[in-house]
Formats: sequence, structure tokens, C-alpha cells
Amino acid sequence: QVQLVESGGGSVQAGGSLRLSCAASGLTSSISRMGWFRQAPGLDREFVGSMSWIRSLSYYDDSVKGRFTISRDNAKNTVYLQMDSLKPEDTAVYFCAAATLVGPRIPESQYDYWGQGTQVTVSS
Repeated sequence: QVQLVESGGGSVQAGGSLRLSCAASGLTSSISRMGWFRQAPGLDREFVGSMSWIRSLSYYDDSVKGRFTISRDNAKNTVYLQMDSLKPEDTAVYFCAAATLVGPRIPESQYDYWGQGTQVTVSS
């Protein structure tokens, strides 16, 4: 089992920045990829980006490419989502997730573990 705990959410004005953290514990050796997802009110949860747990290969949704960056600190078993140039449409609950399936692009349904989510609110 893997436990994920997100932190770092909050409120910011448009154009500002936030960094989310996702600390993993438990059987972290089973993790292949870490993903970030978000869910805005009334909408389905959507993919933001993901990064290989071992390698540095990362992928981003076009809506955040160039503004969001995923990084990791393996010594701390923590993945980060640096969000810059935030827009009101980035407002959502952000979730981190861990997948044990190996592959560059893993569908949401194949992520095995999920954090509780953290709220990000961007005001105009």
C-alpha cells in the first residue's frame, strides 16, 4: 500500500505561483509513475501532468504546458507541482496519484493510489 498526502494549496491572484507537494509513504518501491490531476466544480477530473518515479520523463496537458513543472525529491519520497502564471481557470482541487503500471502515458483509471486533494483558487 502507498499513502499520498498533498499540501501547498491556497488562494492566489492571476499571474501568481503556487507549489504543491505530494509526500508518498508505504510501499514506495512499487511506484512507477506519479501523476497530478485536478477537478473543477461541476467538471470531470482531468490530467495535469505526470513524471516517472525513477526517470525524469514527464508529460503535461497542453493547458498547463510551459506554466506547470513537475519535479521530485526521491530522498524525501516527494513529488512537487510548481504552478506559475496561474489563471482563474486553473481553480480546482488538485490530486496526486501513484501508479504501479509501467508506461509513459497511464490512463487515470490505472492509477492505484490517490491523495485527498488540495484546493487551489486563482482569482482574477
